[in-house]
Amino acid sequence: MTILSDVKALGQQIWLDNLSRSLVQSGELAEMLQQGVCGVTSNPAIFQKAFAGDVLYADEVAALKQQNLTPKQRYETLAIADVQAACDVCLPEFEQSGGKTGFVSLEVAPDLSHDAEGTVAEAKRLHAAINRPNVMIKVPTTDAGVAALEQLVSDGISINLTLLFSRKQTLKAYAAYVKGIEGRLKTGKPVDHIQVVASFFISRIDNALDATLPEHLQGKTAIALAKAAYQDWQDFFGSEPFAALKAQGANPVQLLWASTGVKNPAYPDTLYVDSLIGPNTVNTVPDATLKAFIDHGTAKLTLTEGTAEAAAQLAEVEKLGIDVEALATRLQEDGLKQFEDAFEKLLEPLA
Repeated sequence: MTILSDVKALGQQIWLDNLSRSLVQSGELAEMLQQGVCGVTSNPAIFQKAFAGDVLYADEVAALKQQNLTPKQRYETLAIADVQAACDVCLPEFEQSGGKTGFVSLEVAPDLSHDAEGTVAEAKRLHAAINRPNVMIKVPTTDAGVAALEQLVSDGISINLTLLFSRKQTLKAYAAYVKGIEGRLKTGKPVDHIQVVASFFISRIDNALDATLPEHLQGKTAIALAKAAYQDWQDFFGSEPFAALKAQGANPVQLLWASTGVKNPAYPDTLYVDSLIGPNTVNTVPDATLKAFIDHGTAKLTLTEGTAEAAAQLAEVEKLGIDVEALATRLQEDGLKQFEDAFEKLLEPLA
């Protein structure tokens, strides 16, 4: 038993927020799964770092550059192979859990973030190309992404919704998921294999707000928002309307805590893992945070603790004139820009 298996026993999955060819081929990813890691996430920034720093790509990049392909096609050739390999490593976890864990995520191109039809088409194309039961296609939760979610769920595809920063954004995504499930059930198709996670970003919220807050509130807003979002989740998926869908095989969306590496060195390095452990959730962590949590983290149900205090903290933030929904919109736009920049950087050496 490890601390990761203790967390798993409490109902939370720990995923690795990293992917590279060396990670898979060295056996390190398989070892992490043996320790209790339950899945993998990727994004353009992760691939940009991998392509730049992992020598295992060099020969294939050189060969791909001799072929009549666009830089994006070369990227997809590399990324799809990596995701397939990671899916294969995670497949025993997926099968043992009955299809509940062991997923690997690949993101649609960032330039489609405001194009619902383009997102649907690319998500379906990537899903077919990867051709693994435990792949999740990652879609940003813009208005277009939420519209795409409904269609993709109706098409039977598991989705990782990314760049969520507020309760309203998250509830909107839940409603679209339900519409997608309802649409699929009307056609008589099964829904029990469809898994969706809603990636709620944590540290970026505190990083954006702390300088404007009194000291006693610093490092607290993101966790308070997460606890409130979890209460929303309990209300939404514990409701009678969803119970009817659950009876037909529908799975609840799971909240996924993303951006859980601590950005402020004054905070404990496991703050956003220790504080957010609860059933039916996922925490996707970068390597350094994973190692820190294994070394000195605490496996304890914390997500449902201190909810009244969290509500009071959010009320105090609101009294200070801070609009958390407006902040969420700005942080989502910033996140999209970061992924667009990373995508451009990873394509440059593939041109």
